[in-house]
Amino acid sequence: MAVNREPLLQVSNLKRYYGGSSSWLRAGRTIKAVEDVSFFVRPGETFGVVGESGCGKTTTGRMIVGLDRPTAGSINFAGEELTTLSAEEWRIRRRKMQMIFQNPLSALDPRMTIRRQIREPLDLHDIGIPNERDAKVEELLDAVSLQPAMADRYPHQISGGQAQRAVIARALGLDPDLVVCDEPVSALDLSVQARVTALLQDLQERRGMAYVFISHDLRIVKKLSHRVAVMYLGQIVEVGDTDDVYRQPLHPYTRALIAAIPDMAPNHRSKRTTLQGDPPSPAAPPSGCHFHTRCHMARESCAREAPVLREIGGAHQVRCHFAEEFAS
Repeated sequence: MAVNREPLLQVSNLKRYYGGSSSWLRAGRTIKAVEDVSFFVRPGETFGVVGESGCGKTTTGRMIVGLDRPTAGSINFAGEELTTLSAEEWRIRRRKMQMIFQNPLSALDPRMTIRRQIREPLDLHDIGIPNERDAKVEELLDAVSLQPAMADRYPHQISGGQAQRAVIARALGLDPDLVVCDEPVSALDLSVQARVTALLQDLQERRGMAYVFISHDLRIVKKLSHRVAVMYLGQIVEVGDTDDVYRQPLHPYTRALIAAIPDMAPNHRSKRTTLQGDPPSPAAPPSGCHFHTRCHMARESCAREAPVLREIGGAHQVRCHFAEEFAS
C-alpha cells in the first residue's frame, strides 16, 4: 500500500540500562539492553526489527508503548514527546498505541471471557455508548475472523491461534495508529502463523495502521515489512528498505542471519558467513565493534574502534568499518 512519507513515530538515541553501582546485579555491572537506537516509522508502514534473543528488540518495543522507561533518548509520536509523560498521560495516549505480545494465552486473563477482555479497553477509555459495546465486540471478532460464539468462552477453551486473534481484536478496539507486535506468531504452528500474518496485512490495508514488527524469524519479517532494522547486543547494526537489506546485506551479522535460512539468499550462504558461537553478555560487551568476536571479517582495528551507524548509499545504513567491501 502507499505509505505517507512523514514519520508517525521517531525514536532518537534511545537507551535502556539496568543495574549500576546501586544494583543487586553482580559487581554492580550496568547492562546496556538498548544502546543509542534511532529509527522512524511512517503511517501505514511496517518496520521490522530482527535479531537473536537478548538483542534488545522487546525492550525497545516496550519503551515505545510506555511499559519501560528509557534511561535516555527521545520517543516522538504524532509530534508529541512521550518520554516525559506521566502515568495518567500515558493512559490517554495508549489509545493510539497498542502492543501484541508473544504468548497470547499469557496476555489474556484466564478468569475472564473473551467478550469481557475485548470490551474492557472500551470501558476503560469510555469509547462509544455503553449498551452498544457488546455489538462493538462482535464487530471486532468479525474483523479478526472469529465466530460470535467465541465471545463467551474463556482463554483455555480456545486454540492458540484463536487466542492471538482475540488479542489482536482487543488491540483494534481502541483504533490505534501504531501497533507494536512482539513476536506475535512465534508461539503458533506454521499454518496458524500464515493465517495470523495474513490477517495483520489485511487489517493494515483496511485500517492504515503502522506496525513495529519484532521477530527473530527473517522470513516473516521479509514478507511483512517495508523497512527493517537488524539489532545486535543492544544496537542497530543495519537498517534500510527490506528489499535492499535482504538483497545486499552490508553487515557481516545480517549476512550470516540471512545465509542461515535455506533458499532465502543462496548467493550469501557460505562458510565465511556462518554465525559462530553465542552473543556476548550485555553486561560485558566486547570493546570496539560488539560483533568483532564472532565476525569473519574482523581486523585489529575492530577491537579498538567502535563503528558508527552510517549511510552506504541512499537510506541504507550500516554499523561496520568495512561495509564498502560488501557493497562492492
